[in-house]
Amino acid sequence: MSSLLICTACGTQFPTADRAVLTTCFICDDPRQYIPPSGQGFTTMAELQQQDGQRFRNEFTPLASDPKKQQLISISTAPKFAIGQRAVLVRTPSGKNVLWDCVTLLDDDTAAAVDALGGLHAIVISHPHYYSTHADWAARFACPVYLADDDAAWIARRADEDSYVFVRDIETRIVLDGVDTGVTAIKLGGHFPGSLVLLFDQRLLIADTLMTTPAGLANWTADAAGQTRARPTGANSFAFMWSIPNMIPLSAGEVARMWDILQAYEFRSTHGAFVGQDIEDSPSGGGGVGVKARVLESMQIQVRAMGYADHPFLQVRLRD
Repeated sequence: MSSLLICTACGTQFPTADRAVLTTCFICDDPRQYIPPSGQGFTTMAELQQQDGQRFRNEFTPLASDPKKQQLISISTAPKFAIGQRAVLVRTPSGKNVLWDCVTLLDDDTAAAVDALGGLHAIVISHPHYYSTHADWAARFACPVYLADDDAAWIARRADEDSYVFVRDIETRIVLDGVDTGVTAIKLGGHFPGSLVLLFDQRLLIADTLMTTPAGLANWTADAAGQTRARPTGANSFAFMWSIPNMIPLSAGEVARMWDILQAYEFRSTHGAFVGQDIEDSPSGGGGVGVKARVLESMQIQVRAMGYADHPFLQVRLRD
């Protein structure tokens, strides 16, 4: 399958090697993605492994706040390819490892590294922009792929039909061979109708269903003089977007609907689509404000900024 065409803008693999047949990417033609100024381009897995003398590789990065347990390990491609998202290998106490999201590159080194970390027993993908080469990953590790039923039409190259578990409910516990992994897929919608987040050990893997902002990653504990201070009023931590690259926000009603689902879950950290987008419950991270409170605060900042000063959602408070 190394000759199958892969979109260079989004990393999606297609079921053909014929460049005369495939001239555009339906993922990138959608307003939630884009065709770059250089135009539509395609590559292959073989070319990714050796392109312009620079071999792409996948880097494995344990979560900085959890270097010993190594329950969450980011997998990202260097140099950056396409969108540049990370996958996250979730290593569960059950011994059943779950891959959150997917990167395009899958080579022998990557497969060997995953095997050394305990293998891969399921893949859960947040939304169609990260479907990438999931068919190759599912075949290599002989594991199921969890995708939202709402977004199945966006699959470009399908894995074996027996590989899919289509998520229909708001909450789906990942149970493999009768073993509860402790991992839960939660369907929030928003960016896509079926956009998912993943909950494990009170850690919420959000991809860009919730988009981590630069202000969300800031350290507000000290100013230039070394004086401790509170986080400035109005600084958000997350944005809620229908189209991220084209900067089209979700509606106030959709943001409020997402909170109606998310408020039922407890989480102490969020982990975004890219390496380093990790926000923890900590006085040093957010001026003493917990991550869940920062999600609600960010939602209300966005609703207010969109001109809905009297929206009922602005009166919602975090439950004790």
